[in-house]
Amino acid sequence: MPGIRDELAASLDSQPLAVMAGRRIPSHDSFMSRRFISRFVAALMLLSAASARASVPQYSAEIVHVYPHDPAAFTEGLFYRNGHFYESTGLNGHSSIREVEVETGKVLKQHDIGSAYFGEGIVDWKDRLIGLTYTTEVGFVFDIADFAQTGTFHYKGEGWGLSRDASHIYMSDGTANLRILQPDTLRQTGTIHVTCDGAPLKNLNELEWVNGEIYANVWLTHVMVRIDPATGTVVGIVDLGDLLAIASANRTVDVLNGIAYDAAAKRLFVTGKLWPALFQIQLSDKPAGTMSCPALK
Repeated sequence: MPGIRDELAASLDSQPLAVMAGRRIPSHDSFMSRRFISRFVAALMLLSAASARASVPQYSAEIVHVYPHDPAAFTEGLFYRNGHFYESTGLNGHSSIREVEVETGKVLKQHDIGSAYFGEGIVDWKDRLIGLTYTTEVGFVFDIADFAQTGTFHYKGEGWGLSRDASHIYMSDGTANLRILQPDTLRQTGTIHVTCDGAPLKNLNELEWVNGEIYANVWLTHVMVRIDPATGTVVGIVDLGDLLAIASANRTVDVLNGIAYDAAAKRLFVTGKLWPALFQIQLSDKPAGTMSCPALK
């Protein structure tokens, strides 16, 4: 912190000095002064706190390809499976789940969710598609082949985003905590507390499992964060503000939201709510610099 070292040096220089073994040291009386010790310890603590805060690596994103996307889709969930996108849309009266052709953006299959529900994130598990709703504390289970509803499940609080690895489902709820669900029962078995530069990071929205990390959109921002699931630490930030500028060039759009990963071909896709385009992007292998954590109110 500015001035701490100078203040500490001035405090030391102002004390009566003695000589011992050729060194200048504070005299016994001054060194034991409560005032000096208090200021000395406080200065060290401030210096330690300042040095402990590390910058978060920032990764750059290069556009590889641009695909069409339904500009009326208020995207809440997105994943890639067997050559197609699966997408969920939100807003009461407009919520749906869809199977979408990658190259054209054509909706191949759609199931509308009742107007009482605001659709949220989706994930696949075996032959099921699992979807959340925003504030109604109920989720739906569908047969992924024909979108026939096969069940429901319940949870406390809000539903935001979903993703999975080979053995767990991860759920966001707008807080700094990701819930860990058992995929077959959909019961919560654990929690990942997410921090960015040591502070809790809330508003985690759409999720995607990518090479051992959880990628997450942060609502009301144009960034995507990379989370270490073992610690909850944000290990990287990707600024996608340039994509937002492209998507909103000739129309009004909403926030960045929607991440999908084709693990076999190593293709990463992102889009947003009411965006007319879906972008395939390539992240830099190494950090391009550092970036501050998203400023959230």
